[in-house]
Amino acid sequence: MKRSDTDALVIGGGPAGASVAIRLTGLGWRVTLLEQTSFPRQKVCGECLGPASLELLDELGLGSKVSELAGPAIRQVAWMASERTIVAEMPACLGGRHAYGCAIGRDCLDMLLLEHARSQGVDVVQPAKVLRVSGVPGDFDCVYEWRCNGVIDERERRTEHHRKAAFVIDAHGSWERGPECHATERDGGEDLQLQSSDLLAFKTTFDGATLAAGVLPVLCLPGGYGGMVVSDRGRTTIACCIRRATLRQWRAHARGGSAGDVVEAYLRSSCDGVAAALRTAHRQDSWHAVGPLRTGFHPRSASGIPRIGNAAAEAHPLIGEGICMALQSAAILAKLFAHRPKDLRAAYIVDVQRTHAAICRKEFSARMRLAQLYARVAMQPSLAAAAAILMGSWPRALTAGAQLAGKARRGELELSWRPAVA
Repeated sequence: MKRSDTDALVIGGGPAGASVAIRLTGLGWRVTLLEQTSFPRQKVCGECLGPASLELLDELGLGSKVSELAGPAIRQVAWMASERTIVAEMPACLGGRHAYGCAIGRDCLDMLLLEHARSQGVDVVQPAKVLRVSGVPGDFDCVYEWRCNGVIDERERRTEHHRKAAFVIDAHGSWERGPECHATERDGGEDLQLQSSDLLAFKTTFDGATLAAGVLPVLCLPGGYGGMVVSDRGRTTIACCIRRATLRQWRAHARGGSAGDVVEAYLRSSCDGVAAALRTAHRQDSWHAVGPLRTGFHPRSASGIPRIGNAAAEAHPLIGEGICMALQSAAILAKLFAHRPKDLRAAYIVDVQRTHAAICRKEFSARMRLAQLYARVAMQPSLAAAAAILMGSWPRALTAGAQLAGKARRGELELSWRPAVA
């Protein structure tokens, strides 16, 4: 195998990319991480950390810091559908180090993870956009360009930089298109035609909201769904996904105004619980928007380049398991490499990639199917209202739904599978 600049090159500095970089560095690997944006930055993604996520952050050495900065423990779950709000107890994680989860802004969490990665010896290159990856396992060539505030640095416009790596991990985030890889299946993100059924995501934070601390409501909206939570520094985050056709209708009624203003009006008008929580609130920031959402397991990347986090699989964010799945997929990959041979042969890397994909599919499939079911119910007013009536008569149904969604899940993963090639 040729001498490389680094053992592993990680594309993306979110929870999946940063955590796998930390874990591999702990195994003695030389790790380079390329992230295209400058931190801190806000991101249209979930902020909920369940007990499983907190355990995984403990393993990385960040659990106490995150718990110190995060919002209050989430001890209740709510179902907000039009005029009805049902509140029930959040199931507790029994036997784990954390009974309940909490919420922390992605601007804060991602910064903590990336700074910790630097402190552990990860070579962080930021902001740098990966353009393409070529080569074979054991001898990859990664081509990237420097970015400035999300765009190409004019001083570097004609300059392409290269990093040689024995191993490449694709951890590009939600809503983004991954790098071009030799012999890869294309994501198709920018090539997809716009569909009325596309789900577009929006997120912002408020000061002065009256949402009770420690409550995690599911927002049932006509043609959409969302969630609210009290996060770090007492700020209230609201995030939602809305069908493109629904947004188009509301924008037509609004006759002007930004998409964010239209979304906020839609939320206040569609859900009394949101209107009540925001009655005395004011926005800290503008509305951030991305999309469309691409749920499901994503096509396998080039041979020998495993995907982790949202690059590999994405669930409807309604159940708040995105960060957990990202941290778990990173932990699984690192554990598979815990006993690598001295010579990191191509066949070994490819076998790890296949094994990792199979384990993640087995671990995440149930959560992803359940998230899809919950999303369908929440987006249809008649079904959401019927569910509210059931939960009003039997609140434990809401608790059971949170249990099924993984809110009381532990972070430990026992791997019974091992790569066949030693």
